[in-house]
Amino acid sequence: MEMQQVRYFLALARCLNFTRAAETCNVTQPALTRAIQALEAELGGRLFNRERNQTHLSELGRMMLPYIQSIQAQADAARARAKSAGKMKNVELKLCAMCTLSPALLAEFIVSFKQRNDGVDLAVSDVSAKQLFHKLSAGEREIGLVASPDPIDDRFHALPLYKERFVAVLPPEHRLANQEQVHVKDLDGEPYVNRMNCEVMDSAEQEFAKQGVSVRIVFRSERDDWVLGMIRSGMGWGFFPENFAFPNDVVVRPLVSPEFSRTVSLVTVRGRPFSPAVGAFVKAAKSFNWPGAERAPALAAA
Repeated sequence: MEMQQVRYFLALARCLNFTRAAETCNVTQPALTRAIQALEAELGGRLFNRERNQTHLSELGRMMLPYIQSIQAQADAARARAKSAGKMKNVELKLCAMCTLSPALLAEFIVSFKQRNDGVDLAVSDVSAKQLFHKLSAGEREIGLVASPDPIDDRFHALPLYKERFVAVLPPEHRLANQEQVHVKDLDGEPYVNRMNCEVMDSAEQEFAKQGVSVRIVFRSERDDWVLGMIRSGMGWGFFPENFAFPNDVVVRPLVSPEFSRTVSLVTVRGRPFSPAVGAFVKAAKSFNWPGAERAPALAAA
């Protein structure tokens, strides 16, 4: 069944006259008649009873009318939806963000984007790095926000947004809390509260081992709020990105000798056409003045 057959059928059902229906559809009467005959052949019976002075729907035609009206309504709705998407009205933009990213820094950008693109609503999934790239590849999400210490696969295009360092988070009564910064060697033998999803932990452990520093993991969790709760209670120190929204009852100090950092990037599938909403989001990310962290050096080139 072709859409022109649907249109011709509905016009004829309204007019009950082949000549007037053809005029309504801006086609010749023979063309409309052939289309109706082809539709009748497909559906297996007459849709209209043709009489000398009158044309009316057959029993089969009356049965098919609501179905064909539904097809036309859905086609109209699809066109309207596509038109609104092109104009970025009532559009949902699907994002996925790594679970280790703090919304504190991203919130200002997202609010700014929404103010300029009121017709675009955002849906954000909280995922691991592996899940993020899978969802992008599968088309389940259009944009990813990722912080990865490793090079990003060539299948994806990465726009660096900002760089952030990692810090040591301490309970207020900790022996290192009064220092302006914490050196890696200062942490030798200190009880450690582990964020299991930390993406730079492997490289940090290697550096600690190189300096002969050993820490004892006394608690581990995938949930940052649990980790902070254990730090607050005095169980040990933690390792967090500097832009995390820390509560007032923990002490945050720069971790140095060496510093550890990560680059937060906006990721899309390379070569996949952008929707207007994705294009607007990427453009806004390029021009946004990312606060609270050093701008990634590659951003200007991007």
